[in-house]
Amino acid sequence: MTACIIGWHHSKFGKLEDDSVESLIVDVAAKALKDAEMDPRDIDAIYLGFYNGGFSAQDFGSSLVMNGIEGLRWKPSTRVENACATGSAAVHQGVNFIEAKQGRNVLVVGVEKMTDTKGPRVGEILLSASYVKEEAETEGGFAGVFGQIASTYFQKYGDQSDALATIAAKNHKNGAVNPMAQMQKDLGYDFCRNVSEKNPVVAGPLKRTDCSLVSDGAAALVLTDVETAMSKKKAVVFRARNQVNDYLPMSKRDMTYLTGCQKAWEGAFEKAGMTLDDLDLVETHDCFTIAELMQYEAMGLTAPGEGSKAALEGWTQKDGKLPVNASGGLKAKGHPIGATGVSMHVLTAMQVRGEAGGIQVDGAKVGGVFNMGGAAVANYCSILEAIR
Repeated sequence: MTACIIGWHHSKFGKLEDDSVESLIVDVAAKALKDAEMDPRDIDAIYLGFYNGGFSAQDFGSSLVMNGIEGLRWKPSTRVENACATGSAAVHQGVNFIEAKQGRNVLVVGVEKMTDTKGPRVGEILLSASYVKEEAETEGGFAGVFGQIASTYFQKYGDQSDALATIAAKNHKNGAVNPMAQMQKDLGYDFCRNVSEKNPVVAGPLKRTDCSLVSDGAAALVLTDVETAMSKKKAVVFRARNQVNDYLPMSKRDMTYLTGCQKAWEGAFEKAGMTLDDLDLVETHDCFTIAELMQYEAMGLTAPGEGSKAALEGWTQKDGKLPVNASGGLKAKGHPIGATGVSMHVLTAMQVRGEAGGIQVDGAKVGGVFNMGGAAVANYCSILEAIR
């Protein structure tokens, strides 16, 4: 236990027409510092999670936070990018800084502004998170990548459409009471299960309700060492964290199982001296419903090929044996790429502190975060516990 989260802020996710990358960064950073009761002059380092890839003309963003918070001028600030795990990469870099005793206090911000970009270009940018040499021509863009994964999984284990619709409906039900979520509407199982004009097939067996949302948004948190955190009004400690990277080409992997996800969880549990049974909730990377289904298996909730059991039997509902994505997940909350991992850590910190409002899981004290970049290529896992 070497670092704690002591303050945070989370913007609403969605189409934020009046905001820019800069305004989003400055707003969440200032409010996270205030929440942590931290003078900006006491920050020792800043990490910015910002994927961009062409979404914003302002690609160089590490110093943008200083434009609105003068006390951060002259602080070392580094932009971090690791595909859809960019936010967690920034968080983990902040923890690394504290563990290495380079300083005591770190500000982490995650941001993305995606909705100004037209549809076809969005697809091109997202496909750059695949192995372009082999996968750039995938029909349907990144949804097509996961459509292929879903098709391969269905071929091996049978049609999983009922389970995927159950996951989608669960996450929309949860997102309906999350004021920060992009889509706050309980769509219901029947709508998610059936193809319709409003829920067309997108790629392979995946429908629109199986796909996460193109979003704008930001989140920020403040980290400090455990000794300092114990003098603060709240402290959520990293019991463990782990990162593993797998091969980038899907052609080199068995895409019916997310081995990188499995190894990320295994390493985190080993470091924490815990098991999945010790977790009260999980925020996991449901970029597509098939990803959440397969992550059930990789985290050890079910055996390979049996993830549908966890969905269909209600294990992952908010009142189930292991609530998954009580926030609504990427599916309902939205997926502004650079912000996602920071958001997951903020929301889990809120849960274990009992401050999550309508999305609160009763009695939550320990939570897990899994955030992945690409098709389970960059895999980040954190285990958080409230100690104050």
